[in-house]
Amino acid sequence: MPTSTRLIPIALTIVLALAACGNSGDESANADPTPAPTTASTSAPASTAASPTGETAPEVPQTLDFTARTIDGDTFTGASLAGKPTVLWFWAAWCPTCRGAAKSVAAVQQDNADRVNVVGVAGLGSGDDAMRRFAQDTGIQGFPHLADDAGEVWQRFEVVSQEHYVLLDSTGTVVHNGPLSQTDLRERVAELT
Repeated sequence: MPTSTRLIPIALTIVLALAACGNSGDESANADPTPAPTTASTSAPASTAASPTGETAPEVPQTLDFTARTIDGDTFTGASLAGKPTVLWFWAAWCPTCRGAAKSVAAVQQDNADRVNVVGVAGLGSGDDAMRRFAQDTGIQGFPHLADDAGEVWQRFEVVSQEHYVLLDSTGTVVHNGPLSQTDLRERVAELT
């Protein structure tokens, strides 16, 4: 069989394969699934919602207008923190300083559970299994912990290292962003309430 005769079936197969990869008429097939990034402002409220009982829920400031995944795989909304002072504790599973502070942070959360939100934000390459193990080993399962290895919440609050605290007042305004000793943490939390 001549070379040109053998190439015709191959060429026909390539043309048909390419035609099958084309647009099937569904406009959504070409849509970009990734939403455009947004920049959060800390000055304007994001929204106000009514509770199921008809009461108006606290306004959600831009600082709390985010969604994340917990170390247990649940969805967490920053809006759930609105109206109460909040401590965001940034930690990494491999960090010995974080491990040493865990018991104190858990005690601060237990002592202030009715007045202050405490949320752990794990990341910096910790990995899901190590995050869950860290929470279990240190006994910090009494409050939510976000699995933020991608660093989205870390970037939102401009945190670049572990064992770091961001404290927000009840309006969602950042009143502290940096390291704290455990004594200073207790004093700052008392000032928030």
